[in-house]
Amino acid sequence: MPLIDYSRGIRNPQALDATLSVVSSADGPYSDEQVAPGVWRYDFRAGGVGGDNRKLIDAHRLGVTIVLFRKLRPNLYQAIYPARVAHVDLENAYVLVSLEELADLADHEPSAVERHWAEYIAKRRVHQPAFRGMVLKAYDTQCTVCRFKHAELLDAAHITADSEATGDAVVTNGMAMCKIHHAAYDRDFLGVTPDYTIKINTDLLNEVDGPMLKHGLQEMHNLQIQPPVRSSERPSKERLAARFAAFSAR
Repeated sequence: MPLIDYSRGIRNPQALDATLSVVSSADGPYSDEQVAPGVWRYDFRAGGVGGDNRKLIDAHRLGVTIVLFRKLRPNLYQAIYPARVAHVDLENAYVLVSLEELADLADHEPSAVERHWAEYIAKRRVHQPAFRGMVLKAYDTQCTVCRFKHAELLDAAHITADSEATGDAVVTNGMAMCKIHHAAYDRDFLGVTPDYTIKINTDLLNEVDGPMLKHGLQEMHNLQIQPPVRSSERPSKERLAARFAAFSAR
């Protein structure tokens, strides 16, 4: 059974009593948007409470889980499951779809503690996986430092840390790295200059150890990273400069 309806944005299989999935797209014809951490507005299709919208309303009434597909870019979707239709606004013709853990918060203004928890859940379940997916796709699923290609051992390394206010989850703030090079980058054993040159910490260059240090790190010194083919997806030179300054000052 197909899980997604690309043309309609809502999947209502005849065999099911409620909606199976919806697609949230910021560039679509409706006012779909994230209105709170882990909560998205999804507008009714034209036709009032009937048609495709009837099963969407029934998904709320029956309390069943659905799949929310977030369109991140053309032909790239993030599947979020389980999600629930947490609220129905018949007057304004929209529903709120939330992560299942946050369904109870969609009907009221959350307290500071609830909002902090919701932000944590949304970051872990939505934003971090989306960031990783977009970065790995941009880098053709290979480490930008060593060209390692096994996705299971690849991460999306932030240039500006996501704990900082400017640490946006955008492709230009990330680089695909294998776990050893990601760890080395995060701890300033490895740096990347604004012109995409790899630098290894001086102390590490002078250290004598096994083959991992020699071949995995020391031999990377002064080589170039492999950036994305699309210039719009390449790491921000401004972010790299700020991060490399911190590396150099270590």
